[in-house]
Amino acid sequence: MKIAIAYDYLTQMGGGERVIKALHDIFPDAPIYTVVFDPKTMSDEFKRMDIRTSFVDRLPFSHRFFEWYIPLYGFAMEQFDFREYDVVLSVSTMVAKGINTGPRTCHLSLCFTPMRWAWDLYHNYLEELRGRWMMRQGFRLFTHYYRIWDVASASRVNYFIGGSQVAARRILKHYGRESDVLHPPIDVNAFHPTGKPPEDFYLVVSRLVLAKRIDLAVKAFARSGKPLIVIGRGERLPHLKKIATPNITFLGYQPDEVVNDYYSRCKALIFPGEEDFGLTPVEAQASGRPVIAYAAGGALETIRDGETGVFFHDQTPEALKQAVERFETLSFDSKVIRENSLRFSQERFAEAIRRYIHRKCREYRQTYSGVANEL
Repeated sequence: MKIAIAYDYLTQMGGGERVIKALHDIFPDAPIYTVVFDPKTMSDEFKRMDIRTSFVDRLPFSHRFFEWYIPLYGFAMEQFDFREYDVVLSVSTMVAKGINTGPRTCHLSLCFTPMRWAWDLYHNYLEELRGRWMMRQGFRLFTHYYRIWDVASASRVNYFIGGSQVAARRILKHYGRESDVLHPPIDVNAFHPTGKPPEDFYLVVSRLVLAKRIDLAVKAFARSGKPLIVIGRGERLPHLKKIATPNITFLGYQPDEVVNDYYSRCKALIFPGEEDFGLTPVEAQASGRPVIAYAAGGALETIRDGETGVFFHDQTPEALKQAVERFETLSFDSKVIRENSLRFSQERFAEAIRRYIHRKCREYRQTYSGVANEL
């Protein structure tokens, strides 16, 4: 069975890119099709993969300013030719599910979420553009047409896989399609509890973009005065530095070994956004450290309140500050926390995705063959 993988774009390391790496480990012969690939911003493993890019990758400044070309991404994905493959697994939060496949090719889509900036976070982004009239109107028009393409392209998928229960609900709401749930894989063996008491700091590991709501963490810790370390980069960094106080340290991008070291030494990971799954809370737990998280999305599936972390229910700095205060009155067992993370190991994912692909492809071939015989 000949398999290919499709992904939106590869320009910065994050949760989706770690899933691509895990899929490459499972299916090492499968080429990866993507709109743009910038090897300078990706980990070394990606430089050794068979990555095939679209025409956008060859346009001026497409690596440095890849956001400029987002209006072309859907069109670019449609140009890839998958006729030689039995199966294509698209991994998508934006355009990868919009690939075109012929009738002999089974298309499965691991959809982390429908495009959040076009759907549930649309008005958040509009609010962020308040005062910039031209950009605001352009975003409205652009998003309107991308929603039409997004819904239309969902019909090209034979089987949807949601990365969490909340992702499955969003797929049903926006695309009208049922999906099976398969949690993304975490390399839990890369993380190890130190067995020592934690050090006196809290930790954020995230892309610094609007949807992650890192501003809540910065504002909460600016009020409390407790030490906070922020690892990550993104467009919101200048704003976050502007509202930060001296107890908050920004380290920018850090390699995995540095991030893993901070995971193992922190008091807790702060996770203030609503994610469809959220890999960093599982990584922190694999390091034996608890998580203080907003009680929504995938965090409800990966964290056990009072046992492996603490939830806050209002997405405000004050609610997060109170959750940290509650957290400091509790005690946690690092062995119990790590054990919880093992539910999301790469080994379990590899076994599950192999079984799923074989089962769904057999089902697809039987359905397709039956239709052909009727004709």
